[in-house]
Amino acid sequence: MGLRKDIWRPAIVRAPLSEILERGGIEGLPFVWLPESKPFCFLADPFGLWRDELLHVFVETYDYRVRVGAIEVLRYDADLVLIDREIVLSEPWHLSYPFVFEADGETWMLPEAHRSGKLTLYRADPFPHRWIAEAVIELDHVAVDATPIFFEGRWWLFHASADNEPDKTGALFAAFADRLTGPWTPHPANPIRRDIASTRPGGTPIVRDGRVILPVQDCARTYGGAIRPLRIERLDTAHFTADAGAAIVPPEAMAPYLEGLHTLAAAGDVTLVDVKRRVLSPHGLAIEVRRHGRRLASRAWRR
Repeated sequence: MGLRKDIWRPAIVRAPLSEILERGGIEGLPFVWLPESKPFCFLADPFGLWRDELLHVFVETYDYRVRVGAIEVLRYDADLVLIDREIVLSEPWHLSYPFVFEADGETWMLPEAHRSGKLTLYRADPFPHRWIAEAVIELDHVAVDATPIFFEGRWWLFHASADNEPDKTGALFAAFADRLTGPWTPHPANPIRRDIASTRPGGTPIVRDGRVILPVQDCARTYGGAIRPLRIERLDTAHFTADAGAAIVPPEAMAPYLEGLHTLAAAGDVTLVDVKRRVLSPHGLAIEVRRHGRRLASRAWRR
């Protein structure tokens, strides 16, 4: 039980992802904060889509008192003024990393949900208010922060693994398929990369000069300490080679959220990020003590 809690806050950076990658960071770029959360709550993992001249920002919404995240959408007008917000997806298990994208004439979401024991692909019906579980993506283990991209005629899925704690932040896996709903084939070289500083996915991959660039988290110092662009030099059904670029960290203008940045998501002419601060508070310990007490009481009752 710890006193320090990670508190994340997303922001909309007024620059496309390609410009950020060229600059090597977001220092000096204008940005708009998403609303600040209540104490011991946060928003994180922002992904966005423009629809009908509105920016739809999907985020994990989390409360340390409950510890089961849900997916919320915040809608912004063309001037990045917040219009409204609502919870659009909740399950009995924790949800985060709401990767939203368009394909095959539909809008999809592939949220992180490894505590459910499976990876579920949701379809919007209607967008953005309702999401239907359309398919379960079958892999050889439970994926974490699954990140899809269509590249050179097939679908690719990059992800971490929930098999053990080191693989959640220190190993990168891949799978490929002819169709989004599968069947999916795990890459024969899995894990295709091991490095706690450049493996866990952290945003939307893009293609530049014929190569995929995948934002990945640098967790060497702290969870979600920075994002590194993983430039994939070779990607096919038998091979994988890549090099990680320099770390992208929070700029001083985002103080006090300077202790991590773990999402870099493209949304047209803007980019979504989230940054963190760590809160030191006796109230945080009290939350953990109460949570631990409820867990012990529940175990005793079951006996």
